[in-house]
Amino acid sequence: MKLKVCGMRFSENIEEVARLNPDFMGFIFYPKSKRFVRMDEMKDSLAKLNQSISKVGVFVNQPFQEVLETCKFLHLEFAQLHGNEPLEYAQRLKENGIGIIKVFHITNDFNWEETEKFTSVSDFFLFDTATPEHGGSGKKFDWQQLSNYAGTTPFLLSGGIGVDDADEILKLNHPAFAGIDVNSKFETESGAKDVLLLKQFLTTISFHTQTK
Repeated sequence: MKLKVCGMRFSENIEEVARLNPDFMGFIFYPKSKRFVRMDEMKDSLAKLNQSISKVGVFVNQPFQEVLETCKFLHLEFAQLHGNEPLEYAQRLKENGIGIIKVFHITNDFNWEETEKFTSVSDFFLFDTATPEHGGSGKKFDWQQLSNYAGTTPFLLSGGIGVDDADEILKLNHPAFAGIDVNSKFETESGAKDVLLLKQFLTTISFHTQTK
């Protein structure tokens, strides 16, 4: 099971979380987010990251050239598209060597067929709770809805995941379930993660996985 820790902001905290060796680390370049970071601020911290950790830039309906420049400048492996970016936008990023994590905002009446047109270009989907703030709400959607996803593109589960959710996560048996994305429930403040809490969570997940 893959782990993505998103919304990182502070250099020392980034180094601490990196020692836990998550699969992905996410950095939010959406100016309206309270976890917003500027491209120049992140250069040194991201350059120090272990190459085993994939660097993800999170964007929301931002100009294509701005996203491309950020990804190239920081050597990001993935662009996480959190808005209404069209398929052509994602395809152009893909053609420039950038992996795509396409986000879908899940409501009780979400049309899962919407995922189909992004299958050809996405490395991963990310299913998050629909909110006006485009994520980071700390709220869950009804995970039973995942049974309506009939696609094969691997997905990351997001939205209000905390340390107490380990058991429920391990019960998920969807064939395309690839991992989880954590953020606000592991924070001491916006953009700063509680490393001990993350470590506890990882230990619980690992222990249960090994004893199944």
